[in-house]
Amino acid sequence: MTFKRVVSHEIFGHRLVSRSKSPVISIVLFSLLIFFMFAYSIISNMSLQSAAFTVLPISFTISTQRNMIVEGDGENDQFHRGIRRKLPENEIFRSDELTEKFHGRVQEFFNHKCEVQFFMTWISTTESFGTRQILAVESVFKAHPHGCLMILSRTLDSAQGHMILKPLLDRGFKVQAVTPDLPFLLKNTPAEAWFNDIKSGEKDPGGIPLAQNLSNLMRLAALYKYGGIYLDTDFIVLKSFKGLKNTIGAQSINSAKNWTRLNNAVLVFDMNHPLLYKFIEEFALTFDGNKWGHNGPYMVSRVVHRVEGRPGYNFTILPPVTFYPVDWIKIVLLFKGPSQ
Repeated sequence: MTFKRVVSHEIFGHRLVSRSKSPVISIVLFSLLIFFMFAYSIISNMSLQSAAFTVLPISFTISTQRNMIVEGDGENDQFHRGIRRKLPENEIFRSDELTEKFHGRVQEFFNHKCEVQFFMTWISTTESFGTRQILAVESVFKAHPHGCLMILSRTLDSAQGHMILKPLLDRGFKVQAVTPDLPFLLKNTPAEAWFNDIKSGEKDPGGIPLAQNLSNLMRLAALYKYGGIYLDTDFIVLKSFKGLKNTIGAQSINSAKNWTRLNNAVLVFDMNHPLLYKFIEEFALTFDGNKWGHNGPYMVSRVVHRVEGRPGYNFTILPPVTFYPVDWIKIVLLFKGPSQ
């Protein structure tokens, strides 16, 4: 705005001889405005595509989950929760040509000599898949150049979604958004009946957006069906996951170095793993749509507490520094400027 005022004083400070020049000047000013807007857009896109990562050896990931700090904290978090609430939930349940092709597309995609296969979920609008998510996806491929990432998402499985992922595809990264077939994923699992009850309205989905809880369930079902690594869309990957097998991470530990809380934001499991089956079973049996975290981090913690050490469950619990090096309550400090 300051620029416009300076130009106006210089141009209009002189007396105009002819009124016919006014339209010409208006056109020039309008053209300048369009030029600067276009230039700003180009610079923003270049910044996104050329963003660099600092690789640290102490951890596999850095979580940027500011929205986990305090539920309801921050205007940005309220905005994203509002988007998820407004997303028509009948879209989640809709079966069509895309859902019918789901299994075939998964098999075809992961058949491309994938060094490691990753899953993410995105049950939100295409527009809300922003810079933070793109950088998280890029970090996966920085650590796994020959890995494959499938994003289970109806909204990103679209022309608009393809344009968002195109800069990554143009760099040779194997990433694809695929519309999930939830009935297929949950068939013959303990959550099949639960899902049917939710669809029919016989079970109350609760006050927490159903999309959030479906994401909790979908990640478990996808790993149980296909195996691989699940990541939330706000992790910066720093090291390769290649050496990990049947692994879950502790989010917090006590003074005796025993875990006190696990999290389902990073999961590494073989297909048909019995612990995944128990997770799905617990989700369906104890579902509560009104308690934040009950069907996610708290659920995996409950199950592991019961089965840890029992025969037949072969899995590893890694310390917080592996996946959650910054405490999720204290991470807000990283987004504040110095006090002086």
